[in-house]
Amino acid sequence: MDQAAGQALARSLAIGSLGGAVFHATGLPLAWMLGPLVANLLATARGLDVRVPERLREAFLGVLGLVLGSQVTRQLAERLVDWPLSAALLLAGVAASTAAAAAWYRRCGFDSVSAWFASAPGAMTAMILMGEKGGGDPQRIAIAQSLRVVLVVLILPPLFWAYEGAAGEVQAEAMARGFAGLWMLPVLPLLFPLGRWLRLPTPTLLTPLLFAALLSGFDIASLQLEEWGLNLMLWVLGCAIGARFRGLSSVRLGRYLGQALVATLVALAVLSLFAELIHRLVGVPRDVALLALAPGGIGEMAILAVALDLDPVFVAFHHLLRMIVLMFCAPLWARWLQRRAASG
Repeated sequence: MDQAAGQALARSLAIGSLGGAVFHATGLPLAWMLGPLVANLLATARGLDVRVPERLREAFLGVLGLVLGSQVTRQLAERLVDWPLSAALLLAGVAASTAAAAAWYRRCGFDSVSAWFASAPGAMTAMILMGEKGGGDPQRIAIAQSLRVVLVVLILPPLFWAYEGAAGEVQAEAMARGFAGLWMLPVLPLLFPLGRWLRLPTPTLLTPLLFAALLSGFDIASLQLEEWGLNLMLWVLGCAIGARFRGLSSVRLGRYLGQALVATLVALAVLSLFAELIHRLVGVPRDVALLALAPGGIGEMAILAVALDLDPVFVAFHHLLRMIVLMFCAPLWARWLQRRAASG
């Protein structure tokens, strides 16, 4: 790493720590991801050079994969047979909400590939990379994906409070207490090339996720981090996402924020209909069903489920399913869009 890159990394992390501290003071969930993300986003809008090296981002992305895969417990595996209908409705809802949001982004001037990958809910980093590989605009996709995550986390808790008539504060809890399974971290350098050899989409995330899910599902081992360890991981990843937006002016940021707000509200409206179907047909509470279908990232929604005490196992399963299906289906969809554009 040269001196300029090192200074840009230090600047990004320092700005991210300030953003994380501010968001943490407000009591928002995921403060140490959203704060660094927003702070770096604003820094790039001011023309500051902030960067996170790709290898560092991939390393922490692998840790995230291990953490998410470790959520697949034996308890979750035993409940899978109870949720085929809700899983089917989830996938139908994802398709419908993505199509609706993509139609809006097309009206905003996005090309077809960028519109679809900007609208796909969850697996944000994977959608950015796959969209770019499919010929889309990675900056537009990244901005739309990042802003949707921020907006969903900011919108959903007030909606739940209004629905439940609750006035108290939600106390976020750590997803895990203590350290366990740390031996899995040194395995990451072996998992990354394995995933590339298997040609898995986003191998630095999906390979560790599947590895941890297999071990955790059979109750062999799972990775657990203290709250500060989780926050460290989220801090670096938040900085990496926000630092992608170099050259984005404040005027463009405001325009993209307005576009993302409409797309997010459209997606939430469509998904709320499918959440109502899950509530009526499966018997899951409305707020749990909506959070399970919400168009945020799996980590964000899992932490929200814990913070809001909304059946984290049900929520985690449906977001894991959605992310895995998106990982495998998105490249096929990108190739179809490319062929359609070429033939047109």
